[in-house]
Amino acid sequence: MFPTSTNPTLKSMATALGLGITTVARALKDDPKISARTRASVQELARQLCYRPNRAGLRLRTGKTNVISLVLDTHEQVGSFISEMIFGITEALADTPYHLTVTPYSSLKDSMKPVRYLVETASVDGIIISRIEPDDERVRYMIEHGMPFATHGRTFAGLQHAFHDFDNENFARIAVQRLAKLGRRRIALLAPPAELSFHDHMRRGFKLGLAEHGLEEVPFDHVTNDNTIQELRLAIREVYRQKAAPDGIINSSGGISGTGGALLAIVAGLADAGAVAGREVDIVTKQLYKDVPLVREEYHIVHEDVREAGRDLARSLIGVIEGEPVSRFQKLAVPTKVIWHAPEAL
Repeated sequence: MFPTSTNPTLKSMATALGLGITTVARALKDDPKISARTRASVQELARQLCYRPNRAGLRLRTGKTNVISLVLDTHEQVGSFISEMIFGITEALADTPYHLTVTPYSSLKDSMKPVRYLVETASVDGIIISRIEPDDERVRYMIEHGMPFATHGRTFAGLQHAFHDFDNENFARIAVQRLAKLGRRRIALLAPPAELSFHDHMRRGFKLGLAEHGLEEVPFDHVTNDNTIQELRLAIREVYRQKAAPDGIINSSGGISGTGGALLAIVAGLADAGAVAGREVDIVTKQLYKDVPLVREEYHIVHEDVREAGRDLARSLIGVIEGEPVSRFQKLAVPTKVIWHAPEAL
């Protein structure tokens, strides 16, 4: 028996079972050369004792840490977006030897700093990053230094890497299409920051959609979905006090907290200006969930499954760590429909 205060080790488990340390280590790895009965007894004891391999020893023996890091911008990625992303990643890692750490940084300072630290200290086996730029310095750096990684978003510079991306071009096109079917003619787009890759994707889809349906763009580029809720509210209020106000809005930000609170800001700004969603204006919004009961106005949803993105990124990164070609791990999630949010159903 083990005292409850004792951390189990390979040696202590080997002693308890009357086996050699090497046999226990191989049994934990499910080595078929070890008998099924021995493997079962070792693995059962490890489960009972909540055994976890010593990371320092693991690194000395194998050069691996069994750790991956999700590098997050604290300015943008808060609330529901990041909770869904982390949930998906941890789901995918549940039956693997890998564990997740989160490395925060501020893009207002140096986005390279956390990536450089993780690579130079060899403290992780792989890295997941987001807020991808067309020619992302972090991507080039990790490729040059042989660090396995996966990105939430794509680059444009011919760089080959694992990624999971949401098709923001098609999102914008089907959003414009829905507004056109609703009879809307003057459309405003709340877009991402211009330096990010998905800004270009979204603007391209938006322009194509406007051209296809003969609609007019109402400029709304003095704010982005990185602005605060209050800044967005004031911007919406201002544009709706103009004579040529938009009768359709496309919101590129999902979620309900952090910058994902853009939908709340839009609704509040419309209320300030005396406009009502579903009457003077229709809204199409990207959203992490298929329903947000906090908002009682009518609007239209394109669902972005960030939890599935997290699962896919984790699986992809493990594949890259294990030496599989990155070309196998390049997924584009294409939205195909817009869902109507009916307030009377709340």
